Amino acid sequence: MNKLRLLVILSFFKVGDILGQQFIARQGQVTFFSYASVENIEAKNNQVLSILDFDKKEIAATMLMRAFVFKKDLMHEHFNESYIESDIFPKATFEGTLLEGLENAAPQTQLIKGKVTIHGVTKEIEIKTTIQKTSDSYNLTGEFNLPVHDFNIKIPPILSNNIAKIVLVKFNFQYLPYENN
Repeated sequence: MNKLRLLVILSFFKVGDILGQQFIARQGQVTFFSYASVENIEAKNNQVLSILDFDKKEIAATMLMRAFVFKKDLMHEHFNESYIESDIFPKATFEGTLLEGLENAAPQTQLIKGKVTIHGVTKEIEIKTTIQKTSDSYNLTGEFNLPVHDFNIKIPPILSNNIAKIVLVKFNFQYLPYENN
């Protein structure tokens, strides 16, 4: 399954461009939080695959929606069956561009502009992120808000007070040099 996700990510880049300038995060983390009056909804996905190319200032990520882990099994079931419809829309993707180049090894705040696809709907988005270089890797973190209605996710009127209209998404990727094996 990991090889399939890697192939999807690599398809965003030209095959001839896979050189030492790219970095890969094989187990990135994405979490989301939805405030609700009855019970907050929170989930974590530790199986996010991402590639980062500093020379081209490009980034791509993909994740399987069923890989989100919830505190309660019923939340996981409702998320996948009633809202995200994971059987029809099994993954979410992001393709973007860093608006500035990396200047030095100090932590930097960068803007990434790109397109996120969730539930079969693609929307443009700008994400404020922090990039920090360690000895042999880069750590990229950030957060952004996603309006549920932008992605045609239907919430029954009776449950509309139990699910936030805007979901907070946080991410953390540790990129290592990509090795073309």
